[in-house]
Formats: sequence, structure tokens, C-alpha cells
Amino acid sequence: MIIVDMEASGVDPHKHSLVSVGALDFDNPENQFYEECHVWEGAHIDDEALKVNGFSKKEITDKNKESDKDLAVHFLEWAKSCVEHTIAGQNPSADRDFLRITAERYHINWPLAYRTVDLHSVCFSHMIKRGLAIPVVNKRSDLNLDKIMSYVGLDFGRGAHNALEDTKIEAETFSRLFYDKILLSEFKKYPIPWIS
Repeated sequence: MIIVDMEASGVDPHKHSLVSVGALDFDNPENQFYEECHVWEGAHIDDEALKVNGFSKKEITDKNKESDKDLAVHFLEWAKSCVEHTIAGQNPSADRDFLRITAERYHINWPLAYRTVDLHSVCFSHMIKRGLAIPVVNKRSDLNLDKIMSYVGLDFGRGAHNALEDTKIEAETFSRLFYDKILLSEFKKYPIPWIS
């Protein structure tokens, strides 16, 4: 699996732009990718999105940064080094669609898998197997990344979203849910709650 997280100038991949992408090869977690880019000409910029990801308008319009086209090319080139090309993460279809639509905007072939592995679904299943209640708000699952982190023992606060940091957290969380083991040494100080 390729664990992927992106930050963007909004939520619609047709009118908003990528601003950063983080990725990690789950089979070889030392193999990581992170790049930032400036938004494409005419892309919409949503102030709410910037509040979440911590980028400023000046940062995401800085023409000294690479283009979103270059970022997509570099990401796909990096992905060739990964054995398995299924994208995984928290809400991975959004990450996949932003990357795929960016590639299509510039007529770049999209060779990665359409199917994704969703961290929400994996955690939902893990909780059901343990007989635990799924948190619900407004009759919907409320398992966001912060709640999933807490569930797997990664009890620390996150500031602004960062694509590479969130990718590492998601990879670590998958490892704990799938294999009951720590994946990345930086998370060793956080024990897995259900292992005594």
C-alpha cells in the first residue's frame, strides 16, 4: 500500500489545487515522499482550507515553488519505487482523486489503482471485533483521524495538518490495527492500548 495524504486549497479537485503531498510505502516505511507546490493559475483558494492546513495565500501562490504538474510527476515517479500501488489513508479517495485529476489536467497517465483502503473502515471494523461502540454524531460515524489516533494510543495533539506527518500517523495506525505492532520508531513511546 501507498499511504497518502494531501493538502489542498479547498475540497473540490476540479476547482481547487494541491498544495502538498506526503506519501509512505507501507512495505518499506523508510521510503517516503513530501513536496509542496504553488496552486495552478485560476484555482480557487478557500480560506477555511488554509485554516486547516496552515498554509498562507502567499505560500501557496509562491511561483518559486514547483507547479502542481511537477508535484504530480514527481509523486508518480516516486510511486514506481513501491511494490504495491493501492492508495490508503484517512479518506483516501479524496487524496487519490486530487492526485489523479491533477495528473489528468496535464494529460499525465494515471497508473495507480482505483481501489483504496480507508483507515476509517479498518478502525470501524477493529472496534466492532472488540465489541466496542462506534462514536456517532448526527446518526453518522464520528471516527475522524484524531479519534482513531486516540483509539490506537497515539494520544498527542496535532496542529495544522501536514501531509507527511499525517501520512506517518496513518501508516502507524494501520500497522497497529492490522498487526498489533509499532511501525515507525518515532511512535515507540506510545504503547498500543489493547496489548498488555
